Amino acid sequence: MPTLPEIPLPSSIRSRYVDGINGLRMHVLEAGFETRGRPCVLLLHGFPELAFSWRKVMPVLAEAGYHVIAPDQRGYGRTTGWDPNYDGDLASFRLPNLVRDALGLVSAFGYKSVDAVIGHDFGSSVAAWCALIRPDVFRSVVMMSAPFGGPPSLPFNTVDGPVISAAEDPIHRDLAALPRPRKHYQWYYSTREANDDMHHPPQGVHDFLRAYYHHKSADWKANQPHPLKSWTADEIAKLPTYYVMDLAKDMAATVAEEMPSAAEIAANKWLPDSELAFYSAEYERNGFQGGLQWYRCGTSGVFVPELQTWSGRAIDVRSAFISGKQDWGTYQRPGVYEAMQSKACTNMIGCHLVDGAGHWVQQEQPNKVSWLLVQFLRGAKA
Repeated sequence: MPTLPEIPLPSSIRSRYVDGINGLRMHVLEAGFETRGRPCVLLLHGFPELAFSWRKVMPVLAEAGYHVIAPDQRGYGRTTGWDPNYDGDLASFRLPNLVRDALGLVSAFGYKSVDAVIGHDFGSSVAAWCALIRPDVFRSVVMMSAPFGGPPSLPFNTVDGPVISAAEDPIHRDLAALPRPRKHYQWYYSTREANDDMHHPPQGVHDFLRAYYHHKSADWKANQPHPLKSWTADEIAKLPTYYVMDLAKDMAATVAEEMPSAAEIAANKWLPDSELAFYSAEYERNGFQGGLQWYRCGTSGVFVPELQTWSGRAIDVRSAFISGKQDWGTYQRPGVYEAMQSKACTNMIGCHLVDGAGHWVQQEQPNKVSWLLVQFLRGAKA
């Protein structure tokens, strides 16, 4: 394995590798490791991020008495053993196998249970499924920036009715037919071209990521989210272009239109260029396909029947939701934020929308997020 550059981490966080995790050699960041026997907290990042995204909250959780473990998930960063090819093993990226990755990791560290699994963005979905499938191991869950609406339902009470086959969602046809033709980013991410578009953009990976992170942050002042009425083209076309893109544009061209100025970049305290450089180096080395495979699992529909195994199940462990107040991710799928609170989680302690943060809430407002996480871990209802 080639020698990789050091990660710009606080001194209290170490980088290490753990072998034999469900076919992976998993790269892990770790804090609070000095004292054995501490309770464990598992942190799961999203797209296009890394374990590095937790660098600002890990020391605080360690100071609160926890052993904090944050892996580069399957398809990301310095974790190896996954198939990087578009035509490769897609099934290994489906949600139950990502839960198996998390389960194998905490087991390798000698834990039969963890106090909380905390996930951001797509990691929020993995965390939710961890708590749903193995509540005996994952004793509480915090979902961040991506609410969980519950497992897909099974066809119900159909024995004397007509058999209805799953039809293609008309939303894509309807988006393309709008006066300003559009497309949904998750289906774009599922195309063969998406990785090359982002791995080899005209502006380079570093500037692509700078614009992408800026566009979805509170720094982009047009991020003023609100609930949407329905999953219809007219409604979801109200989402910013990083979610509902112009039909003819790829993601690199989409975010390039919102590239921050040199002065804005210099003023950025939550993701200075020196830290962004670590992300860009990792994605230049790996490309984006590993993370994009997660989206393909969702959009293909192939793995829905497996998830229907848990149809009707709710998350019963203590749960919380944290998102940026300026994060459209809370509302991008109409009704899911509400369903999470009303039926998908039976022990929801609280939902917190943090002002001054967009989608990258634990990086944009780490002090507030750290405080909320510690309060949740201590059992408070703050």
